[in-house]
Amino acid sequence: MPDQTYYEAVGRRKTASARVRIYLAGEETEFVVNGKPMQEYFPRIADQMHLIAPLQETENASRFNVSVLVKGGGLTGQSGAVRQGLARALCEYDASLRTPLKAGGFLTRDERAKERKKPGLKRARKAPQYTKR
Repeated sequence: MPDQTYYEAVGRRKTASARVRIYLAGEETEFVVNGKPMQEYFPRIADQMHLIAPLQETENASRFNVSVLVKGGGLTGQSGAVRQGLARALCEYDASLRTPLKAGGFLTRDERAKERKKPGLKRARKAPQYTKR
């Protein structure tokens, strides 16, 4: 990425955390995740569409270069974290984009996470089988 001004934000999902930087692009745009192209890091098309949804919603897909550092979690959690970080970075760039991003649900943190195992149970909610005799 060239040394120029950027807009940075952090996104989180489950145990994944992503630091997203967006730069104004030249002729070609690139989307880099942990030093790899987005298509290489996230091979599933569904994850790729999930990532670029904030850019498409605000019609800025060809306007920015995106650089992401993501840690923790699995691929789906990481893609959710990148999506939220990208939406927040777009709000840093232009505050008027907040309304469509908020309406699309891109700025809301998805707080769902794995429930802890409880004592006396096999998993979070599964109880041992009941025997009468």
